[in-house]
This record gives sequence, C-alpha cells and structure tokens, in this order.
Amino acid sequence: MERTPLGFLLVALGGFVGAVTRYGIDVAVGDVTGAGTLLANVLGSFTLGLLLTRTARHRTRLFVGTGALSSFTTYSTFVGDAVTLGTTVGAAYVAASYAAGFAAAAAGLFVGGRL
Repeated sequence: MERTPLGFLLVALGGFVGAVTRYGIDVAVGDVTGAGTLLANVLGSFTLGLLLTRTARHRTRLFVGTGALSSFTTYSTFVGDAVTLGTTVGAAYVAASYAAGFAAAAAGLFVGGRL
C-alpha cells in the first residue's frame, strides 16, 4: 500500500469522482425502490472485476478501485434501501443485489481474461 501524500490524494480524488457519479445515478433514476443503488453496485462490481484484470499499476488501482469505486458503490445506502423496502421486498432486493453483484464481478473478470 502506498502511504504517501500522492497515494492519499489519488484516493481522495477518486472518492470525489465516485461519490459525484453515484449521486448522479440517484438523481437520474429518481425513485425509492433502490434501483439506483442496485445499478451503481452492479456497475461498480463489473468495473472492479475488469480493473483487477486490466491494470497492475498500483496508483491506478488506488484512484479507481480504492477511491472511485469504493465511494461509487455503497453498502450503507444498500442497507438503508433494503430496510425502507420492508421485510419481504427488502429481502428480495438484498438477494438480487448480491446475485447481480457477484455475476457482474465475474463478468468483469471474464471480460478481462481472468476467468
């Protein structure tokens, strides 16, 4: 792990990009079903799977993986959405989110040539 000022800056800038992009998806989707969170988490899973196969550069992984994708995908919003949806629908949302996230990550790895 790069514990330098540049490393921290890369994570911070990536985090900014990911958070703003994540907010943009919520604004564009504009509903309370959790669709924006699901979309962001699936896209983020795919992108992370692809990133892991396409770059070995540590600084790229810091900016994109640790910074952008960690703020683009979000567990806290995911849990909030699941609770808001109620027990039955929330449980289905959690199951669908995990299934789609794992499938997207596997697809990213496949596209990247690692599977």
